[in-house]
Amino acid sequence: MNKITPCLVLLLLLYVSSVSAQTDYTVKGNITEDYTSQKLVNATVLILNAKDSTLRKFTRTSADGSFSMNRLNKGKFILLVSYPGYADYVDNFALDSISAAHNFGNIGLKLKSRLLQDVIVKGKAAAIKIKGDTTEFNAAAYNIQPNAKVEDLLKQLPGIQVDKDGKITAQGQTVNKVLVDGEEFFGDDPTLVTKNLRADMVDKVQLYDKKSDQATFTGIDDGKKDKTLNIKLKEDKKNGYFGKAEAGVATNNYYNGQVLFNRFWGKQKFSAYGVLSNTGKTGLGWRDSQKYGGSDNVTAGDDGTFYISGSSDDLDNFNGQYNGQGRPTARTGGLHYDNKWNNDKHSINANYKIGSVTVDGAINTLTQNNLRDSSLNSSSVQNFHNYIFRQKLDGMYNFKIDTSSNLKISFDATLKHSETVNNYATRNQRADSTLLNTNNRRINNNTDGQVFNASAFYSKKFKKKGRTFSLNVSEAYNNSKAKGFLFSDINYYNIQGQPDSSRIINQYKLNNIRSSLFSSVATYSEPLSKKLALALNYGVIVNNSSADRKSFNESQPGSGIYSVFDSRYSSDYTLEQLINQGGFLLNYRSGKTVFNIGSKVGNVNFKQTNEYTGGVFRRNFVNWNPQARYSYRFSQQSSVNIDYNGNTQQPTVEQIQPVLVNNDPLNILLGNPGLTPSFTNRLNVNYNTYKVLSDQSLFFYGNFSFTSNPITSSVTTDPNAGKTVSQYVNLNRTPYNFYFGAYASRKIAGPEINVGLDINSDGSKSYTVSNGDVNAISLNDYNVSARISKYAQKKYDVSLSFGPNFTVGGSSLQRSINNNGHGWNGNGEFTVYLPGKLQIASDANYQYKSKTQTFDQSFSRVLLNASLTRTFFKSDNLKLVLSGNDLLNQNAGFSRNTSGNFITQTTYTTIRRYFMFSVVWDFNKMGGSAPKK
Repeated sequence: MNKITPCLVLLLLLYVSSVSAQTDYTVKGNITEDYTSQKLVNATVLILNAKDSTLRKFTRTSADGSFSMNRLNKGKFILLVSYPGYADYVDNFALDSISAAHNFGNIGLKLKSRLLQDVIVKGKAAAIKIKGDTTEFNAAAYNIQPNAKVEDLLKQLPGIQVDKDGKITAQGQTVNKVLVDGEEFFGDDPTLVTKNLRADMVDKVQLYDKKSDQATFTGIDDGKKDKTLNIKLKEDKKNGYFGKAEAGVATNNYYNGQVLFNRFWGKQKFSAYGVLSNTGKTGLGWRDSQKYGGSDNVTAGDDGTFYISGSSDDLDNFNGQYNGQGRPTARTGGLHYDNKWNNDKHSINANYKIGSVTVDGAINTLTQNNLRDSSLNSSSVQNFHNYIFRQKLDGMYNFKIDTSSNLKISFDATLKHSETVNNYATRNQRADSTLLNTNNRRINNNTDGQVFNASAFYSKKFKKKGRTFSLNVSEAYNNSKAKGFLFSDINYYNIQGQPDSSRIINQYKLNNIRSSLFSSVATYSEPLSKKLALALNYGVIVNNSSADRKSFNESQPGSGIYSVFDSRYSSDYTLEQLINQGGFLLNYRSGKTVFNIGSKVGNVNFKQTNEYTGGVFRRNFVNWNPQARYSYRFSQQSSVNIDYNGNTQQPTVEQIQPVLVNNDPLNILLGNPGLTPSFTNRLNVNYNTYKVLSDQSLFFYGNFSFTSNPITSSVTTDPNAGKTVSQYVNLNRTPYNFYFGAYASRKIAGPEINVGLDINSDGSKSYTVSNGDVNAISLNDYNVSARISKYAQKKYDVSLSFGPNFTVGGSSLQRSINNNGHGWNGNGEFTVYLPGKLQIASDANYQYKSKTQTFDQSFSRVLLNASLTRTFFKSDNLKLVLSGNDLLNQNAGFSRNTSGNFITQTTYTTIRRYFMFSVVWDFNKMGGSAPKK
């Protein structure tokens, strides 16, 4: 007998609930021309809620002008009929147990040209309009309380959800851009708009899929789109100022303060903000911590370029990101200005940001290294102090040369200084728990960096529609100078666990890394027919970089004078790269179908010179990047997309000829000049559908990738010394990765509750070589989460999600080790508005991880936060807030992961319980017509 799964039961309950909430209430009628009584075909008929004018149902009249709608709820409604060239017809009606059907009979629409001046058609504007692929919400149709923000308005719009951090999801997809009157406002962080712009300034909210810049320019739809919200302001709200100031003090020496000021006048905008906080807030938006710093690594692009940036690979560095580990202190601020003039022919956009972030804390790590016949276990304690100061200036100037050509110039410049201090204490043990070695390390580092980027983009449209030409030229410069100290004290123990030998490293290091990258690409598009178009591109990339690393030993042990040059751990390399790259994209579009196929091919000439020895390492290779995309739009709110792309992955310089480093003497990396490139294939599929009337969305997504001739790590571990030597090799195996997910949600009419179910899974199979044996490692995660939420403005806002997760995996070298496990994750939050202008709010997160064979203790925690708010004045623009963070004091940093032969569990310092008192003041003065330009 087949078992009924809990997921199926939940879906059945949702369906039954939605069906039971409706009965056979019906509405019907006929639409005619008032003067001639001609039947009007395809007239739009909408039924709106009388309370808030939200859309309940709509239809179009048939060939005889009639319409009929059933399966309605009881209640009070508005009938709205519209037809091009005719005045709208609006009428109120009710459905109840006595009047279960309403027949409007013949409704005659009047031509606008025939209407007399004293004839007035009354009625509230429709809450929702669908224009092509754009859904437009009329802000006037929703209840906007005094001092409400755009975020409060968005929470009322069907199909849109906003979480406690301000992250926006629309129709099952994340909103990455929020524009103001079609323009980016203070960068691309959506929350700078939604959390700070006043809702009463908004005229319309538009939701649509924004095409890529290249597709917008060429007219060749490449299928790449971003879910975007555009906030259209009222004309009388484009002149004035608004802002927010907040100050809070807390127990345990925590504090938080921020100020934001915005000034609008016509097409000019000026904004300024500042943040001072040690509560984990590093900026104004939920993305700011991700954008604050840049990556400080050597990376390889798909086009074959190698970018050398940052400090080095033998000194620890800090890029300014706060990932929840440690206790941060942030001091950040910024300025923004943008303007358009001369009929929008000229426009500028400029931003300046300055700030510092300090993070202090400790990390405890447990690691198991699984070999064929044994395993090594290690425990490590890291105490760290990280600091970065950064200032960045960026700007953009756009010049519309004429109606067919445009020039866009942009630049950014960054200055930064970072300091890191890391102390490590590590113990390695054999499988029988005897001591293998201990290592006490200390790494100090000071880095100064400069980054400059500039680009010019020229575009030209010809008379023939679809024929375009564009040229993009850019230059990127990066310079980093670092100095620091490395101290390492290793003690080795014999098989009985007795002291055997020791080794001390004490060095002063200087690193100077510089790169200059010039790139250019020209693109030409040509329509081949009404349905077929071709885009061709060609570009040249020139990369000149250098990396000078010097190590010095003490002249005498303990003297503190580092004057002895260590050539073994010093190097000076220069890199020259010339890349010629060409490609094409063939695009087919017919009706609801878009299909394109293309490829890029790049020829790379690579030359690396060892300035110490004069040795030269050359490589010439070809990179191939095929791509294909299929898109079909079933309706305005339903579509399917299938993407394929492949790319050649060349071995990096580090894999072929690594720089010898000694920051961790127990882990050594060797080069392999015989490496050959690998090739990765990726397939993405997603399907989404959204029904406006029922606020119902369904979203499927999936990805599968596999690699031929993969480059993987071959690790040789000495179980007696605890030392590992790694070298990259090509392997005759095919590793793969996948993820799959489905999300369904809908609003249940009657109780007006939003419910959803989220199911996702990801997995991989990878290969490494351990002591000459191929180790196949599989790892699969499965997650299920049910969600429920209900929102009523200025009354309450409640949401809850909860579900299990499972981890299944294994290693071919250690089949007896079972680290399969399960867990639970839950999130809940609510806000309730009480009499006397009081608000009480709380949010909670629950996490549970079961014990495994390697980790014999389970982990669970509940993070509970709460706040009590009192508002003042008629506009509620002054707030006093008493809040508590981590009320149960359970915020223990925790993570587990598997990588290669290693299974790792990490615990770390993080922000724990405190109580804070805050004062929040919102201010604004808006009104009057915007000045004319």
